[in-house]
Amino acid sequence: MGTYYLPRNVKGENRILFIFTTKGLIYTVVAATIGLLFYFIFSMLGMTIVGIIIVAVFALIGFAIGTLKVPELGKFEFAKKTGGENIDDVIKRAIKFKTKGKKVYVYKEGKNND
Repeated sequence: MGTYYLPRNVKGENRILFIFTTKGLIYTVVAATIGLLFYFIFSMLGMTIVGIIIVAVFALIGFAIGTLKVPELGKFEFAKKTGGENIDDVIKRAIKFKTKGKKVYVYKEGKNND
């Protein structure tokens, strides 16, 4: 039996420590840094354990945003439109939509009907 090369799209799949992509690691570090602010506040109040839990929760949220994709669910209209896209891309697009005055521009390719 011969060995065959199966091509696949590996763009952006470099992994760090087996679970982190570069983008996922950046989002995790940024979210954990935000959580560290809460850690310092709670540690001054004597609630160090609560601060550590908040840092872990923020890091987990950052990891999820940077790594996971929106599931393709047929029951929800939101998931039909954004199914399979990265969560961070959906969030970025929603922020742009809110800041640009809630306008959507649709461009048609092909024949121009004047």
